[in-house]
Amino acid sequence: MASLPEVYLARHGETAWTLTGQHTGRTDIPLTARGERQAQSLAQRLTGVVFARVLTSPLSRALRTCALAGFGGQAEIDADLQGVCFFRNDAELEKNQRIMAHCT
Repeated sequence: MASLPEVYLARHGETAWTLTGQHTGRTDIPLTARGERQAQSLAQRLTGVVFARVLTSPLSRALRTCALAGFGGQAEIDADLQGVCFFRNDAELEKNQRIMAHCT
């Protein structure tokens, strides 16, 4: 019997909005310095692992995480991997975040 393939999932490193608890969705927020260190740490953890395929979101935080983890050269950009967006646009998202800030 053939074995099932292994699938690895990695989330992007820390962003400024991670620190404030904001949902980034499709807003293209860069990694913080700590987020970059986290991605480099991922590279160390995955040393020796060979992947048949590497997919990444087109957002800069995901691309940077992928590159720092050592897989940027083989990564395929897949727009379907962008963050989930619960609002029509960033302005609506920001408005709702301001409203929610007053509710806590």
